[in-house]
Amino acid sequence: MIKLLKITAGMFSVKRRSLFFLLSLLIGNICCSQPLFQEIPLFEGRPPGTKVQKIEEEKRYDLVVDSLVSRVTVPTISIFRPGKVKQGAPAVIIIPGGGYHTLLIEREGRKIAKTLNEKGITAFVLKYRLPSADYFDDRSIVPLMDLQQAIYLVRKNAAKWAVNPEAIGLMGFSAGGHLALMAGTHYDTSFIPSVPSNHLKPDFLILVNPVVSFSDSTGHRGSRDNLLSKNYTGQIIDFFSGEKNVRKGMPAVFLAHALNDKVVKVENALDLFNALRSEGVAAEIHIYAKGDHGFLENTPPRDEWMGSCLYWMKSMGWLN
Repeated sequence: MIKLLKITAGMFSVKRRSLFFLLSLLIGNICCSQPLFQEIPLFEGRPPGTKVQKIEEEKRYDLVVDSLVSRVTVPTISIFRPGKVKQGAPAVIIIPGGGYHTLLIEREGRKIAKTLNEKGITAFVLKYRLPSADYFDDRSIVPLMDLQQAIYLVRKNAAKWAVNPEAIGLMGFSAGGHLALMAGTHYDTSFIPSVPSNHLKPDFLILVNPVVSFSDSTGHRGSRDNLLSKNYTGQIIDFFSGEKNVRKGMPAVFLAHALNDKVVKVENALDLFNALRSEGVAAEIHIYAKGDHGFLENTPPRDEWMGSCLYWMKSMGWLN
């Protein structure tokens, strides 16, 4: 039960200074505890590969996963800075999932950014374009173009945003994990105009219940069909299957997945880990007995897998 505070005119006249003082402290604490936030477009003017002008995004609220956004044709990056910004902080670009048809922009975006801010990490939430043949010249490559542009912008503005240009990582969830892995394996090919490929390699990858493969046996067909439509060949499948593109020199990888994931098979993470190990790529994997897809069961809680992730970042030298 919520108890309402009854204040009479006399009480207000006597105690108004104290009341105003307490309110100012409360408001000040709320303001100071909020991370600095700024959303900026990824590209000047119409993004490359777009056939149409901006269309209205579709935004809705879901009781399970919070805010969702779809029909994205204008990509942006939202900057979340820690309350006390230190020069040379690590940066993490967060890539929400949603099967390449929507984005879990709050649960797998902004909330994660705020958690990272508490640990002194500057976070960037990527709102990437969602593939559609009606809007784009080549639907399959548009999300990767957006992520490469985000990596380029963060590295280009490292001094301005007080981040370490050699500690820029990607954190992808589900289909966002697939997109992060694409950037981590195809970094020597620039898919955006006038950006050299030597600016596009992330320093590390954090993949949470990621879609890795587009194969018939273990791949997530929904993500595959949304990204590629249903017209694809074996060569295209191989290009978009992360486990087939692992190689020496690629970024180190942290993996977290639930054994009982009913949406993306745990074999996605296991096959990727084995491929990384065979190529000598630094990797760490955490398989949890329960949690379902996206750890929606809150088992393990976010603090558990996030704590392991932060320890991994420290052990690898990206987080002091």
